[in-house]
Amino acid sequence: MPTMPQLMKERPKLRYIFTGGKGGVGKTVSAAGLAYQYAANGEKVLLASLNPVHSLSSLFGQDLAGGKVRPVEGTKGVYAVEVETTEVVQKYRESIKGRVKEFLKWADIPLDAKPFIEIATTNPAFEESAMFDRMVDYILKEGEAYDRIIFDTAAVANAVRLIGLSKIYGLWLNRMIESRREALSLRVQLSFRKDKMTEEVKKDPLMADLISMNERFDKAKEVLVDPERTGFFFVTLPLGLPIAVVRRFIGMVGKFNIPVGGVIVNEVLRQEIAQMAGAGDYLANKYQEQLGYMKVLYRDLGPLVTSYIPLYPSEVTGIDMVARVSEDMMSYAPAFASSLASGA
Repeated sequence: MPTMPQLMKERPKLRYIFTGGKGGVGKTVSAAGLAYQYAANGEKVLLASLNPVHSLSSLFGQDLAGGKVRPVEGTKGVYAVEVETTEVVQKYRESIKGRVKEFLKWADIPLDAKPFIEIATTNPAFEESAMFDRMVDYILKEGEAYDRIIFDTAAVANAVRLIGLSKIYGLWLNRMIESRREALSLRVQLSFRKDKMTEEVKKDPLMADLISMNERFDKAKEVLVDPERTGFFFVTLPLGLPIAVVRRFIGMVGKFNIPVGGVIVNEVLRQEIAQMAGAGDYLANKYQEQLGYMKVLYRDLGPLVTSYIPLYPSEVTGIDMVARVSEDMMSYAPAFASSLASGA
């Protein structure tokens, strides 16, 4: 696997980047570092947080809340948005209401639409479906104004389900279209007007809506499974549990044909700090512990490791620290990296 600078050079069309991982591993920091780097190269970059618990405002030290795209002060070319789940879900709920009412009306079913709407809008995956729909908007419409779009996703399980909905939606929409086509065919047969089938399909608003949705999600899926344009980067700490989560979910991402961009290792303790005079046993032991976990990571996922972010003496907040993260993602290589990469 190439380093991050090599990957950026070899895949210039990599336009949609996702960062995911276990909670608390540094997904937002990694996404911001990448956004800053692309912008430093003269690009216009959108950094979109799809995480219900947003961190962009805290990270950059400025108000980015409210669900509106805003320029990040102190950068040239970075724009950010914290996608508000409540607003997205409400708009999606209204859309679903309209579709259910239209279906009952067109099918001449004299039933109260409220129970059907309640079922459709309170299922466990409804919020993820709404967020997926919003993500598709950025990919197919609003994202055209930017050179790159970097999505800071929720914890990896939610992220995988979120982007995996492209496959599930496709199956569901195809089945809905086929069912609707069969219903229309039966309606025409009962009215003895088989020659009117095409006309019925054209004037059926529900069928037109389903076909439009299907075309939209086909376009989104085409983007999401294209390794030239899309990459999912897993972020981990040099610890056992986060590495196990990455190892597990890389397989899940593969099942949805979502291309893996690489693995970013965050909070790597520098050897020179751990072994400096007066550092004490704790740092020396911590370094050896990290080294052991990194051996496991390289054994299982070594070719996917593209970048490292060192452990800093202070929290990553503010533009200066984001710039430092960006620089280190492009250049920092731990002392043990070359030996592990060679299998030593």
